[in-house]
Amino acid sequence: MKDQALPHPIESPLLAERAGKAARHGFFTRTGGVSEGIYRGLNVGLGSQDERENVHENRARVARWFAVEPDRLATVHQIHSPDVVVVDEGYDGARPQADAMVSNTPGVVLGVLAADCGPILFCDPEARVVGAAHAGWKGALYGVLENTIAAMEKLGAKRENIIASLGPSISHRNYEVGPEFVERFLGVDKTYERYFKPSEKPGHAMFDLPGLTTQRLKDAGVTAENLDICTYPDEDRFFSYRRTTHRQEPDYGRQISAIMIRG
Repeated sequence: MKDQALPHPIESPLLAERAGKAARHGFFTRTGGVSEGIYRGLNVGLGSQDERENVHENRARVARWFAVEPDRLATVHQIHSPDVVVVDEGYDGARPQADAMVSNTPGVVLGVLAADCGPILFCDPEARVVGAAHAGWKGALYGVLENTIAAMEKLGAKRENIIASLGPSISHRNYEVGPEFVERFLGVDKTYERYFKPSEKPGHAMFDLPGLTTQRLKDAGVTAENLDICTYPDEDRFFSYRRTTHRQEPDYGRQISAIMIRG
């Protein structure tokens, strides 16, 4: 394999420092894949219209970065839900409908896909329990973060020992929403008004999804960081659903963020 074919994921300073001996992780970019055209690079989205053999090769490259076989890369069929599944030694490649996974099984990689939504990787290095969650606005608002933490606790984690990192996602600078969107959030919690700032378009606002995500993590009692990397403007490194929508392109790729307990 040529050197240029290797993925080069972004690593979290917090996870690298606090969980590096217990877990390996990476927030993967478009670098190191075989897809072409609008999917150029490391598109791992089975739900995209990309050539299926390219998607499988890209996923295999992610697995090889973790030094495991491709069938050890676990992902789910994401539906913007608060639902979490447990992945154990019996993992058989199934992709149940859910938006987060947890595991205490070494050698199984938990991967979540995103193209603007927030990928969050979790680890309790003492209990050797990891988690991965996909949190768009709906997941963040309705509990996928808290549910992931609770599921980790059932595997022996302690929330005061859990660290979580929010990877590349769309920032408030590029996330414009309408008034009905704002009202939905204020109907849940009036204090969420602080995550919205007026935009240049009358009646619209710029939404700080990463701010909401990291605050909900901290309110849940875990140590959290935001890598503060916006997917929308950085076309060389990231796929972006919103950028694709604005360009009226027919489809988009997905990047993966993944974590694994070391053997």
